[in-house]
Amino acid sequence: MIYLLMLLQLTLALAVLGGLGLKLILASALGVLLIYIWAYTSAPKGRYHPLEREQIPWLYDGVASMARKAGIKMPKIYLLEDYIPNAYSFKDTLVFSLGLFEVLGEEEILAVAAHEIGHIKNGDTKLFPIIAYSRYLMIMMTIIVALFSGNTLTALGSIAIYILYEISRAEYLKKREFGADHTALGLLEVPMSLKYALEELKYYEDLRANVKTSAVPSIEPGIERKQGTPIIETHPSYDERILRIILEINRGPPQNRLQ
Repeated sequence: MIYLLMLLQLTLALAVLGGLGLKLILASALGVLLIYIWAYTSAPKGRYHPLEREQIPWLYDGVASMARKAGIKMPKIYLLEDYIPNAYSFKDTLVFSLGLFEVLGEEEILAVAAHEIGHIKNGDTKLFPIIAYSRYLMIMMTIIVALFSGNTLTALGSIAIYILYEISRAEYLKKREFGADHTALGLLEVPMSLKYALEELKYYEDLRANVKTSAVPSIEPGIERKQGTPIIETHPSYDERILRIILEINRGPPQNRLQ
């Protein structure tokens, strides 16, 4: 649906602006593509440190075991010097902040890792960057039509398409988060540990106030929502995820979760 709406916006831009619209859109697309290539090929720097097995054997071995079970190669693991509990994934890499080890136990951290492995298994670490940078292109196309069409109805139509796009994008990203949880439950020896991890992180987040975080430009943090209340929420709440996890566990053994 989101790509259909992008195509509709592109068609509107070309119909209204013709050659000018095509040039502006191609220039915008090239700029977005260059930024995407730079972000996707850049390795973590600064406060990111690769994890060696001897540092945290239980985490390294746990990730290796779940990766084998998921049918993917062993992910790279980085530790992030950040006191805020957080974990996310990009490409074939898992990132755990040092703050995560302050608020969660071993089983809960492995549950967080299982969720992120779920993103890799489901192809989200390849898909999410495309969606993120495609959104920039969609914004540019909307601005181009609104500014250069010279027609109020056309501009309003373009904005309406963009609003529908944002709603569709948000719902799609939420489904991918639920999908990562679904996969994680099939990887964990103690599936309920994912519920416990989310409850602890929710409690911690509720205590936080006026703390801003930033993420690597590739995939949105998979376990912690950003602070503030966006107009259109792109990440399910902890309560939504916890409820789904309880319902899924109560339905029985995870026979087909990895398929």
